[in-house]
Amino acid sequence: MAERSFAKEVQKLKKGNGEVFTGEGILGITKALLENGVGYVGGYQGSPISHLMDVLADAQEILGELGVHFEASANEATATAMLAASVHYPIRGAVTYKSVVGTNVASDALSNLASGGVTGGALIIVGEDFGEGSSIMQERTYAFAMKSQVWMLDPRPNLPRITKAVGDGFDLSEASNTPVMLQVGIRSCHVHGHFTAKDNKRPAMTVSDALENPRRDLNRIVLPPATYLHEQEKLTKRLPAAQKFIMEREINERFGKEDAKVGLILQGGSYNTVIRALNRLDLADLYGDTDVDMLVLNCIYPLVDEQIMDFCEGKDAVLVIEEGHPNYIEQQIATMLYKRGKTVKLEGKGILPMGGEYTGQVMVDSLGAFFAQYAPSMLPVAKTATNEEPVAIPDLSKTLPGRPPGFCTGCPERPIFAATKLVEEELGEHHISSDIGCHLFSIMPPFDIGATTMGYGLGPASAAAFHNENKKGRRSISFVGDGGFWHNGLTSSVGNAVFNKSDNVIVIVDNFYSSATGGQDILSSRAVNKTKQTQNSIVEACKGMGVKWVRQVDRTYDVTKMRDTLKEALTTEEEGPKVIVASSECMLNKQRRVKPEMAKAAKEGKRVVKPRFGVDEDVCTGDHACMRLSGCPSLSVKDTGDPLRDDPVAAIDQTCVGCGNCGEVADAAVLCPSFYQAEVVTNPTATEKRRAARASKIISWLQSRRDAKRVAFA
Repeated sequence: MAERSFAKEVQKLKKGNGEVFTGEGILGITKALLENGVGYVGGYQGSPISHLMDVLADAQEILGELGVHFEASANEATATAMLAASVHYPIRGAVTYKSVVGTNVASDALSNLASGGVTGGALIIVGEDFGEGSSIMQERTYAFAMKSQVWMLDPRPNLPRITKAVGDGFDLSEASNTPVMLQVGIRSCHVHGHFTAKDNKRPAMTVSDALENPRRDLNRIVLPPATYLHEQEKLTKRLPAAQKFIMEREINERFGKEDAKVGLILQGGSYNTVIRALNRLDLADLYGDTDVDMLVLNCIYPLVDEQIMDFCEGKDAVLVIEEGHPNYIEQQIATMLYKRGKTVKLEGKGILPMGGEYTGQVMVDSLGAFFAQYAPSMLPVAKTATNEEPVAIPDLSKTLPGRPPGFCTGCPERPIFAATKLVEEELGEHHISSDIGCHLFSIMPPFDIGATTMGYGLGPASAAAFHNENKKGRRSISFVGDGGFWHNGLTSSVGNAVFNKSDNVIVIVDNFYSSATGGQDILSSRAVNKTKQTQNSIVEACKGMGVKWVRQVDRTYDVTKMRDTLKEALTTEEEGPKVIVASSECMLNKQRRVKPEMAKAAKEGKRVVKPRFGVDEDVCTGDHACMRLSGCPSLSVKDTGDPLRDDPVAAIDQTCVGCGNCGEVADAAVLCPSFYQAEVVTNPTATEKRRAARASKIISWLQSRRDAKRVAFA
C-alpha cells in the first residue's frame, strides 16, 4: 500500500501523438520512458523519487500491454544489476533510486556495469535533495559518475526538458555504450507543467525476446584482464563519443547576450532558481528573457572542453553555479582554463555557499554579490532612500521552538521504545545502535535512544564490535526495520551476527511496509498484492539464517509484554544473537486504509465503532510521566481552572486514533489510572440508543446535584 494511489493519473500515460500531457515531473518521466521504448524498469523507492515507483506500480497494466517488465527491486544494488539485461541485448532499461544513499548501495554493481559497458540504453534515474528537509547525508552522486565514468544529465526543471532528457539519455547511452544517470532534484520531481505527447513505443526487443534468442559478447564481460581494456575504451572511445553526441544533439543550452563580459555556467536543475533570482535583481523578466550570458549544462558530466572555452572567451569573470559540495564542476573548469593559460576570473564556491541548498534567497544574495563585484553597471540604479526605518525580519529559529522529527500519532513503534526505557530503568543504560527508517526518531526526546546510524539495514552490524567478555555482562541492543531487514539486514546484520556468534540483542521493527519511503509493500507485508508475493515471515527468515533465540510480539502496543520480552533477551543465558520481531501495522497506512472503509460503512447505515481515549481530570495528578514515556502528539496538557491545582493535567486532543498506547504505558509503568477508553458509535443499535439516553439523564442529574452543592458551599 503506497502513500497515495496514482490510478487516475496513470491513465494519462495512454495519450498519443500530438495530445497535451499535463502533470508533475515524476509522471512525465514515466510517460517519456514509454515513448522511448523502454523494455524493463526497476528500482528502489526513496524521496524524492518514491512516487516514480508508485506510478509504475499503478501502471503495470499499461506496461504489460507494451511488453514492458517492471520490478520493485530488493535494493539499489539489485536494481543496478538488473541493467545487465542491456549489456548484450539492444533493450532499453531504466532503474531508479534515491541519491547518494542509493548510489552507495549500488556502487559495486555500477562499477561492473560501467566497466563492460552496455549495448542497449541504460538509464539510472537518481533523486537528489540538498534541502534542510532532506532525509540523508549531504553528499553528491556526481562523484560516482566521475569514478565509474558514467554520464550524468541534469535537465532544466520543466516538463518538456525533463521528458526530452529521458530520450537523450537513452540515445547518449547507446551512442557511447555507457550507462547514463538522469539526476532530478526535488523541484524537478514535483514541478507541474505540460508537454506535447508522442505515441508509446513497444520495445524493439523485449526481455522475453532476449530469453528466446540468447546473446553473448565476450568483450562486454567483466573479467580480468579485459577490465584493463574496458578502462582504455572508456577514455579513448566512449568519452569522445559522449562529448560528440552532447555537441551534435545540443544537449546544453545558451541564453542571453553572448558578447557579455560576465557569464554564468550552471547546472540545468538550478535554472529556475537562477532565473527567478535574476528577475528579482531586475536582470530578467518573468519569462526568463535576460541579457545575462548563461551556459546551462543539461549534461553535467562529461563536460565538453571546447564548449566551456568558447563560453569563457572574452569574458572578465564567470560564475559557476553547482549545488552541493565538493565543487566538482568548478574544479574541472578551473583546470581547463589554467591549462590553456586563460586569465578569466572564475568564481563559484565562496560567492556561493560551500554547501547546502541554493534557495531563492541564497541565489539572490550570491548573484547580487557577483554582479556588484564584476559588472555593477548591469545592476539597476539603487532607489532613492527614504526616512522610513527598514522592517526587521525576526530570526525564526530564536522566535519559534524547535520542532524535531517524531513518530506519527498512534505509531506502533513508540511503545517499543517506551518499553526499552522501562527496561533501562531497571537494568541500566545500554549501548543502542539505530538504523535508517521511522524508528530512527527514537533518538529524539522523549526517548533519547540510539548512538549510531551506519546505513539502511546495518543497525545490528554497527553493534558487531561490541563483545562483552563477561558472559553475564551487559549486551548491546540494536534496531532494524522490516524494510531495512529485507533490503540488506538479513545477511549483513542478522547473518553476520549468527556467523560470528554475537551475544547481543536485535529488535526487528515490523510495521508491515517500507513506511518511511511512502508505505510500499515489502516481502513481509500482510496485504494481498496481486503482482507480488507478500506475507513472508521475518521469524522464519531469521531461523533459516541460523538464529536460535527468536521471539515474536504481535502487538507492540502491549508495552508490558514488550518490556518483559526485551528484559528476557538481555538476561537469558542462551548463547547467540537474540532476535525480537516486534509487529504492528503502521498507523499512518492503517488510517489510510481504514478511514475510507469506515466512512463508507457509516454512509451505508452500518454500525461503526471508533475507540477514543481520554484522561480523567479529577484523577490525573499532573506529573506528566505518561508523556515522558509516550511522546504522542495527541497527548498534551490542559489547565483545569482549579486554583488549588498548580500543574496542568494531561489531555488527549481530537487527533487521537485510539491506539491505546498512552494507557498501556501508564499501566506498564504503574503510573496512574487516569486514562479511560470510550467508544464513538455511528449508527448505533436501538439498545445502545436507549442505554445512552438513560446514561445521559443520570449524568445530567448528578451534574446538577454537584453544581447545586457548589453554589451552597460558595
